[in-house]
Amino acid sequence: MADPPPSPPEDLNKLSFWMPGNYVQTVRRTSESYQASKDIIACMKDRAQVERQYARQLTEWSKRWKSITDSRPLYGSLMRAWQCFFSSAERLSALHTSICQSLMGEEGERIRSWQKETFPRKMFCGFRESHDLETAFSRAQKPWVKRLKKLEKARAVYHKSCQKEQKAQEKESQAKHKTNLSESKLSKIQQMREKATQDRNKARERYEKVLENVTGFAPRYMEEMESVFDQSQEEERKRISFLKQAFLSVHRHLDITNNESIKAVYSELHHTIMTISEQDDLRWWKNNRGPGMPTDWPELEEWNPPIKKQKPKKKENLKRETDDKAVMIGGVRVRAMYNYEGAEADELSFKAGEVFLKVEDEDDQGWCWGVKEGGVEGYYPANYVLPVH
Repeated sequence: MADPPPSPPEDLNKLSFWMPGNYVQTVRRTSESYQASKDIIACMKDRAQVERQYARQLTEWSKRWKSITDSRPLYGSLMRAWQCFFSSAERLSALHTSICQSLMGEEGERIRSWQKETFPRKMFCGFRESHDLETAFSRAQKPWVKRLKKLEKARAVYHKSCQKEQKAQEKESQAKHKTNLSESKLSKIQQMREKATQDRNKARERYEKVLENVTGFAPRYMEEMESVFDQSQEEERKRISFLKQAFLSVHRHLDITNNESIKAVYSELHHTIMTISEQDDLRWWKNNRGPGMPTDWPELEEWNPPIKKQKPKKKENLKRETDDKAVMIGGVRVRAMYNYEGAEADELSFKAGEVFLKVEDEDDQGWCWGVKEGGVEGYYPANYVLPVH
């Protein structure tokens, strides 16, 4: 172990790690690191709220403008490009929502779990690490503090003896200039100065001896203190290393510049914008709003007799009515005068000129029951046919 460095100025010396009790800053670092980890969790929670709010705003913006877009006169590829901004915003909203969930859940839980494992507590003594460091530093510094107290006492005695010697010398010098002072009194003053000198020399010897003892003990003291300090440094290194990895993980969530889904969103948006085509949009307008629209030009339309709107009675209802006409045996041949397409399953369809049998007379609503070749039967409007003579 190297010799202790030269003594720094007094004000710096009071702050030095080597001075009694100044290791407390290193001991406090454990609780401060714990508080820092809590601050990181709170910080990430706030950032997650920012991501959530941004995602919500993107969604609200997309919905609002999507509804406005539907009422605007844009069309074709230009409309698709405009709408792509809204679909892109919805996809970005989903991404920022996932970032929020990662920060709140994955990263927050990761740091909380690490915090619980890294900062075990000791009952009534705060953190176990702080207690152990405090105990180890105090044990290493205790003999050094005792030696420093002895050194301070020896220094005070030496300085006081120097002060007494100086006063005795001044008194002796003044006495020598006094002509009326008796020889016996002068001799007594000189003896006091000599004793003060002897006391100073003894105090200096004692001071030097105590200082030598302190200086000799310094390497051992430094070694023990550095050993405890290195333990603290190793624990702090682990904490810094973990938090570095936690920050990198948070960075991976927040850094959307390298996110493939983000690249895909903006790549698709750019592609959609680039596909805006003046010719395609003008062609669409021509075919859907202009002279290219299909039109049913006027042509001769045959007249068909009107059909009564009342729903015809079903065959089962006809059978229940005793005043209905009986079913014709063999039926009456009729020819269709107009085309008719049955609107319901129990109606008969036919074309103009087609011949079939009328097997029941017309009811109150103007419907007859007929049978075509192959046994197909059903209701038909009576005014659409004429008897075959």
